[in-house]
Amino acid sequence: MSKFLSKKYAKLSPYTPGEQPQDMKYIKLNTNESPFPPSEKAQKYAAEAAAKMQLYPDPECRALTEKIAEMCNLSFENVLVTNGSDEILNFAFMAFCDDEHPAVFPDISYGFYPVFASLNSIPYTEIPLCEDFTIDITKYFNAPGMVVIANPNAPTGIALSISQVEEIVKNNPENVVVIDEAYVDFGAESALSLIPKYENLLVTQTFSKSRSMAGARLGFGAANAALIQDMNTVKYSTNPYNINRMTMAAGLGVLEDEEYTRKNCLTVSKNREYTKCELEKLGFEMTKSLANFIFIRHPDFDGKYLYEQLKARGVLVRHFNKPRLSEYLRVTIGSRDEMDAFLKTLSDIIGGGNK
Repeated sequence: MSKFLSKKYAKLSPYTPGEQPQDMKYIKLNTNESPFPPSEKAQKYAAEAAAKMQLYPDPECRALTEKIAEMCNLSFENVLVTNGSDEILNFAFMAFCDDEHPAVFPDISYGFYPVFASLNSIPYTEIPLCEDFTIDITKYFNAPGMVVIANPNAPTGIALSISQVEEIVKNNPENVVVIDEAYVDFGAESALSLIPKYENLLVTQTFSKSRSMAGARLGFGAANAALIQDMNTVKYSTNPYNINRMTMAAGLGVLEDEEYTRKNCLTVSKNREYTKCELEKLGFEMTKSLANFIFIRHPDFDGKYLYEQLKARGVLVRHFNKPRLSEYLRVTIGSRDEMDAFLKTLSDIIGGGNK
């Protein structure tokens, strides 16, 4: 670091994104991307929007916001569109946390939560997951500050039911509760229907996973109109034009092609269950994932060893070199061909006998 870096950031540990290596062609199962391209409508609308790049985009994202609100059975005032769901999460940390209102989230979850807290000089508490990686919802009742829970959780893929989410929201009347639903479309229940009932609930979603737009950076938050107004204050104080024209247009195209999205989600869910069954035959253990990835371990093989051997053979998965996680691999669910190639490679590694 340079001598000019502010001391408030000197000890900041940034988020580590998944590998994006360029040295060879990989079967890429490490960053939870969709194996399918964006819908043809999304591509067409984005190409058309590119012809007007000399003009600023609509800072309100009105057409897209209205379309998302319609999808969520909410009003325009209940939705804020952002540059990926990471931006809406950061807005929430900025708007609803400070020295007197810390952040509270699981100790094993999305790695950006502690980064957002540290970046904004917010104290935070990490609540340990249970031994089976589930969340004990009672530990979040009457929390000391804003509660943030990924549902399904990452990297485990385990989901809370809608009734469990509601219990957390109901038992935090003085705190904002953020439910991060990046992976909700692959089998979990969304909390969007609870928004009209609770003034303290913020639900975030992304277009990166189920809608095949990870490269476009598009997400949104849905909440009580007052919470959205609070976060709009942050948005208009940082980057009013946070969504570019092509992304905005692509988002509209995707939402006009929901059948394509539903079909892809169903395929991913089927591929997930198929892969889990095949892995069990190889002796793997795994959590009950409802996301577009699985979280697996083999009792006889080291997680880092399997990760390295897979990478050497052209298959990328995610390994977390952290306590409680180091024996596990997080594997994105891709196409059937990709999963068969992954399974074959893994079988060859295990058959080799080294650990």
